[in-house]
Amino acid sequence: MVKSEKILSEIEQNYIEKLVNKGNRIDERSLDEFREITIKTNTIEKANGSADVILGNTRVLAGIKMEMGTPYPDMPDEGVVTVSAELAPIASPFFESGPPTEVGIELARVVDRGVRQSHAVDTKKLCIIEGEKVWIVFVDIYALDHDGNLIDASALAVMAALMTAKMPKLEIKKDNEIEYLEETIPLPIVDHPIAVTIAKMNGATIVDPCLKEEFAMTGRITFTFTQDGNLCALQKGGDGTFKLPEVLSAFETARKIAPQLRKFLPE
Repeated sequence: MVKSEKILSEIEQNYIEKLVNKGNRIDERSLDEFREITIKTNTIEKANGSADVILGNTRVLAGIKMEMGTPYPDMPDEGVVTVSAELAPIASPFFESGPPTEVGIELARVVDRGVRQSHAVDTKKLCIIEGEKVWIVFVDIYALDHDGNLIDASALAVMAALMTAKMPKLEIKKDNEIEYLEETIPLPIVDHPIAVTIAKMNGATIVDPCLKEEFAMTGRITFTFTQDGNLCALQKGGDGTFKLPEVLSAFETARKIAPQLRKFLPE
């Protein structure tokens, strides 16, 4: 996820590669083992929903904010879900303040695609007045500590935040006048997509790469699965290539791991 000229020494990179080729890793995990995961929800008081995810030493915060807006002309009866990501220097010395970088844009798009293509949120139920008013769900990702695999950590944080988010309850009166009620209701969540990233290193593949492993990897593929185990999104990253058997093997590994990660989401 981070581009840099030469982060690892040649000796360190060779060491990491040799370990992986022997079925070992620098943090003593197996090749298909995720780091420890902790998820806390409703951590931002003023947000409609939020989640704080710790994946090993990687930490990501997701916040949900809802605003009333105008629907897209081609979807007059559907609300909108949009994802953005902020990679601030507080998370890593490789991040800089300023406009969104290529890394941040890719992170947001990969997570956004998983949410959209799985139809995780029933956007028709976000419609208030067809053609005029809908709910727009802004999902913001904030990287707090970056030690690799921001994609999977962010995808977990976004889903946990969406699943626990509350939206205002409204009443539509005469002449389409909108009245806010004191009650809140859950977001209409219909699926719980899970992203699993597989990194390639000298022909071997690993899950949940830490930062040093990301520097040593030649490429990665992120698979996103629906609750039914169907593939709904796929993103290839990095300069390296994957042969068809490698893609199929990575797919099977990711599909087996996805249900394990989904257990960490709130009930």
